[in-house]
Amino acid sequence: MPGALRLTGPLRPEVLARSLAAVTGRHEVLRTVFAERAGGPVQVVLPPASELPALPVLDLASLPPAERETEALRLMAREDDRPFDLTRGPLLRAELLRLGDGDHLLAVVMHHIISDAWSLGVLLRELTVFYNSFSGAESPRLPELPIQYADFARWQRRWLTGETLERELAHWREVLAGAPEVQELPYDRPRPAVAAPGGRPGGRRPFALSGETLAALRALGRREGWTLFMTLLAAFQALLTRLSGQEDAVIGSPVANRNRLETEGLIGFFTNTLALRLDLAGDPAFREIGRRARAVALDAYTHEDLPFEKLVEELAPERHPGLNPLFQVMLVVQRPPVEALALPGVTAELLDVEPAVAKFDLTLFLFESAAGLAGLSGAMEYSRDLFDAATIDRMLASFGTLLTGAVADPGLCLSELPLLAAAEREELIAWTRPLVLRPSHLTSRLVHEMVAAQAARHPEAEAVVCGELRLTYRELLAEARSLARRLAGLGVGPDVPVGIFQERSPAMLVSLLAVLEAGGAYLPLDPTYPRERLHLML
Repeated sequence: MPGALRLTGPLRPEVLARSLAAVTGRHEVLRTVFAERAGGPVQVVLPPASELPALPVLDLASLPPAERETEALRLMAREDDRPFDLTRGPLLRAELLRLGDGDHLLAVVMHHIISDAWSLGVLLRELTVFYNSFSGAESPRLPELPIQYADFARWQRRWLTGETLERELAHWREVLAGAPEVQELPYDRPRPAVAAPGGRPGGRRPFALSGETLAALRALGRREGWTLFMTLLAAFQALLTRLSGQEDAVIGSPVANRNRLETEGLIGFFTNTLALRLDLAGDPAFREIGRRARAVALDAYTHEDLPFEKLVEELAPERHPGLNPLFQVMLVVQRPPVEALALPGVTAELLDVEPAVAKFDLTLFLFESAAGLAGLSGAMEYSRDLFDAATIDRMLASFGTLLTGAVADPGLCLSELPLLAAAEREELIAWTRPLVLRPSHLTSRLVHEMVAAQAARHPEAEAVVCGELRLTYRELLAEARSLARRLAGLGVGPDVPVGIFQERSPAMLVSLLAVLEAGGAYLPLDPTYPRERLHLML
């Protein structure tokens, strides 16, 4: 769980190190390691350090100004990618990068087993309180923690047993029965057969929605009885369905799972993940999609206490390397971990850190400000094994266009929701307008006839080159005509379409020519397309 702060102003690194030590001493979970006993993991809380731990300071001020930021980002990515030792710790690491006078970056990395997004907010807020107190030689004004994370863990284990556990499992078994194992998406590349040792390399692309559109989304939600999350869930699933043709899908979404007052000020892994199954069959209007999203979300919130890992253990889906069980796409809608930090004379800004590893194929993060007036900001985290950045940019642009269209007319059906902005649509229409041919452009011969004419003139000339394979025009025409005779015998002729399900290859070229020779029309079916899209084309 990486986080980074840009600190602008006269920072005191020794006070910052003391403040970080104070937060670590206050929260047992930050001093926790995990030993293996009797075949299972056991939480071991280490005592507070007797000496003040050093906060490493890396001075980059000697580098040329243009290189400092790049080097700082590289060092933070390296720290994010460095493994943790769960048995020895520490599971919280921090380092300070000095870019110049009054310009620092604080990089913090916590292991997910002891933290979540809420925890990062708690950490930074308490760090601010301690820094302000120690800077003025005052005693920190923080109430004593009523419980520690281990107390919550013990309570959860006692509560989630017997009939309670079975009732929750039975509910989720029913909800997810027959759900598709894989979310089909417009991948740029096939999924690797073997997962990379360090995890899937991750990327991140920004997204923003204007305050005007956000206000319209909220107004629509008030009229229909939806929360902002329900509206965004409906729109996100509509986008994925339009891109893939897959109407039934499961999207993951985290919940804070801090239902008790005592847990709100704790650092720890409280977050649970809900599997939200939304069926968009029947080309529903966006208003109906929102109603379905509302029903799915409310049902999931009623049964949010079952830990996701228990659900996976119970359902035991077939596992594949590099493929998350139950869902591969996640939607996260929340407030930023920290709205603003106030240090004496220092401005603190939370930075958006690009992940070294993608936890899912796609994760859409959306953050709303406390006032809710500045619009919606966020980013799409994606697996670079599967997607190019340009694909994600197009997907986010389509998401924004779809949201705008849904707000303008929630009666639009799924198939009618816009994915292209007006300028893009006009450009596409311009490309697809019929070409006006003048007499000088016309020819009496079709493509396969032109190939046959070339074969008659130069039969031994190379027609196809693919790696080591070479085909002359004579050989190409002979293979195409042989296949054309078979197709004609099967009834292929004018107005008969023939599906070509082949990789791009010499064999595919032969197939295309053969269909034309037989008088039919071919439909290319790319084997890398999602199954649902292929079924739609067929």
